[in-house]
Amino acid sequence: MPKLYSSKTVTKTLERKGFVFVSQKGSHIKMRKTGNPILTAIVPAGRKHIPIGTFKSILRQAKLSEKDFRK
Repeated sequence: MPKLYSSKTVTKTLERKGFVFVSQKGSHIKMRKTGNPILTAIVPAGRKHIPIGTFKSILRQAKLSEKDFRK
């Protein structure tokens, strides 16, 4: 079972992986990584624990494995 991460941890980790903050609308943060292809990940804001399914969806959007995310 994967570890539960907070919104803050996920956004900080994505920033370290090259993603930048684009916008926030309500409780959703949009982050983007330029390159080929351009990747966009949507992260729920202000959550103490992101549900596992949501976390896996963020990883798919960012084209990251859980192992790469932890590095």
